[in-house]
Amino acid sequence: MTDYIGVVIPAYQPDIPTLKTYIEHIESEISPTVVRIEIDVPTQEHIDQLSEMGVEIGVSKQRRGKGAAIMAGFDALGTDICLFADADGSVPASSLAGIIQPITTGEADVSIGSRRHPSSNIITHQTVLRRFLGDVFALGAQYMLPTQCQDYQCGAKAVTADAWSSIAHHCYEPGFAWDLEFVSVAGSLGYKIAEVPVTWEDHPESTVNPLTTSVELGSALIDVKRRTDAIATSPRYRDVDSTDESDLMGIGSDGD
Repeated sequence: MTDYIGVVIPAYQPDIPTLKTYIEHIESEISPTVVRIEIDVPTQEHIDQLSEMGVEIGVSKQRRGKGAAIMAGFDALGTDICLFADADGSVPASSLAGIIQPITTGEADVSIGSRRHPSSNIITHQTVLRRFLGDVFALGAQYMLPTQCQDYQCGAKAVTADAWSSIAHHCYEPGFAWDLEFVSVAGSLGYKIAEVPVTWEDHPESTVNPLTTSVELGSALIDVKRRTDAIATSPRYRDVDSTDESDLMGIGSDGD
């Protein structure tokens, strides 16, 4: 049976030529059933150019945030597998194919890209400040949260539609902390998570402010911990197979 794959790309003030090239690569690598761009506060030019690409478009006249855009997109897809990727294309389409693989083979319900996986290929690194803040945050999240992984925030993740239908009920973060919440909720509900190596190329022109984003993530971490601790310790939520750290698989050519 062929799995139907839907791709959501959250976008705010995207570079259209970059996004167009990325979509072409995605269509070539994974042949998705649908690509859906969830765009916040677009210009008419954005809408016209996206319409020419033959993709679905979800439009918000207000800035929802990355998490809210992804959730709206996943809910609209109607496919067997839901995948999201950041619009700057930092994770190439070839790596997206690798992220989907553990789901299509039945090894995992959720699959997340990981820049910190030992088999990942980092072409260009983030700035020293971004890397430092990211490392500190990852260590804090690993210490505090019931779901352990190496990289909570990499901008590419996939989930089965069935798993998403349960995970979605527990996700509230509208911004960048959504990645963290998504992973922690999935693990707390007992879904099997694969952590997959990726190729990564940083895009320094990103509109993300590392300092304000770090404050946002740090504040959200406390709320996510409280909510996912409640899920992890409550029998009423344990309606899928239990998991532990051994289920966070490193899947790659040289790292099982």
